[in-house]
Amino acid sequence: MSLNIELLESSFLQIKPQETEFMAHFYKTLFADYPEVKPLFANTHMGKQAKQLFKSLVMVVENLRNPDVLSNALQGLGTRHVKYGVLPEHYPMVGSTLLKTFSIYLGSTWTPNTEQAWIEAYTVVTELMLSGTDYSSKILTPHAQQV
Repeated sequence: MSLNIELLESSFLQIKPQETEFMAHFYKTLFADYPEVKPLFANTHMGKQAKQLFKSLVMVVENLRNPDVLSNALQGLGTRHVKYGVLPEHYPMVGSTLLKTFSIYLGSTWTPNTEQAWIEAYTVVTELMLSGTDYSSKILTPHAQQV
């Protein structure tokens, strides 16, 4: 799969200045749409968590042209997420919420092409993270929800 790196980079540049609002909306939506994931964050400082997730998004976008760096980082991230209780079925929930949040914060620039670029990118991220886990054979992809 060939990612649309330019579109991913340009759309993410629009999100970066809105980091705090973007992440607050992401977690509010995640917990509203998928309350079953809330216990995973019971002992988590959500401000730190939001910053860490955004930092991970930055790392992904900044390394789209460095697949080896991206692969190693995401496999390690997947391994760590197992320790937090994350299961393969949580990945589509996060992906769906991420797409929904992008669609809101990108507004009119959230086109079918942008949506497809992010679906493909999240699929790759999921595959790489799951390849760092014991359940790597079960690959799940997000499905965009209509906003």
